[in-house]
Amino acid sequence: MLLPMEPPARHKILLLDDDQDLLELYREILGRLPSKPELHTATSGARALALLGSDQFSLFLCAPKMPKMDGLQVLSIVRRKFPQLRTAVLTCLLDEQFRARAYAMGIDLFLEKANSAKEITFLLDCIESLLDRETSEGFRGVQSKSLVDLIQLECLSQSSSILKITRGSTEGRIWIQDGEIIDAAANDKSGTEAFQIILSWKNGNFELLPPEPARIRTIFASYQGLLLETAQAIDEAGAQGAHDSNAGQASQTGSPAAPLAQLSHFPGVEFLLQVRSDDKTKCAAWGLENAEQVSNWVHTTMQAFRNLGETMQAGTLNRVDAHGAMQNVALASRGEEDLCIGFHRSLPPAAVRDTTQKILTKWAS
Repeated sequence: MLLPMEPPARHKILLLDDDQDLLELYREILGRLPSKPELHTATSGARALALLGSDQFSLFLCAPKMPKMDGLQVLSIVRRKFPQLRTAVLTCLLDEQFRARAYAMGIDLFLEKANSAKEITFLLDCIESLLDRETSEGFRGVQSKSLVDLIQLECLSQSSSILKITRGSTEGRIWIQDGEIIDAAANDKSGTEAFQIILSWKNGNFELLPPEPARIRTIFASYQGLLLETAQAIDEAGAQGAHDSNAGQASQTGSPAAPLAQLSHFPGVEFLLQVRSDDKTKCAAWGLENAEQVSNWVHTTMQAFRNLGETMQAGTLNRVDAHGAMQNVALASRGEEDLCIGFHRSLPPAAVRDTTQKILTKWAS
């Protein structure tokens, strides 16, 4: 019996522009792409970076001119944090200097806004071609593989290459020659020590670079033995560190933003911030450029409402909804934690209330 084949995963495209009307226009145009990709939008660089960090996209398409964090700044961060991601610029203004700087940064396409049916067709053909290359060109989307998988694959295939690993602002490199690991570099270390540092990283982005035949060999163990030795060293270090991990965690300021990313997929959510009600410096944020400022505001606002509730003998404060011309905001409290949810201004109040309730239910679980 033949089982039906699963359809291939759809591409995901992220559009960044501070002009909501232009975003809707781009969404309508790109909706005509033959591959029917999923289209996501962001109106700020911070939100775009948060979305890219919480999901896997095939293409990032951004406008060059924006307030606070312009397109070049965003592209610079994206190229560093997500080197496997296809990037393109879509602009209404011709700026040859900007075009040169963008291409020097490593973008894939620099496109002008289409003003005619012929230009729209050309734009769609360019983007569709870029998406096709994303699936057919080697290790694009290699984030789904582990670092060990990638090393073994390169060695078993007797390849020669440089494996570049980026983890935030940190970079490491592993040199492979004819299927053998010959050198590594990371954190001002080299050789076996650097290799062990790189393999201790729990996440990151991978990129394969052309080989460097003249590289001096400093590692002489087989890759199998090197991987086994490194795994044992990491296990021993983990066992040693487990003795004081609780004390270390207790002294950290702030909490990880990863749980907030799980709450960000509801429609209309622009940003999220969680802060301790008794200490505004201990906060975690998703999609915010000015987390410290918002944390101060949330702490002050929630304390004012708590005081008001006590004065009026109205009971314990649970939630506050605020609607404005530029932003919709919901504030909620759970134990010693306060949560601030920012919604896009176009989301109606009823939808804000309904979505907030769903987020709070997930937050409490």
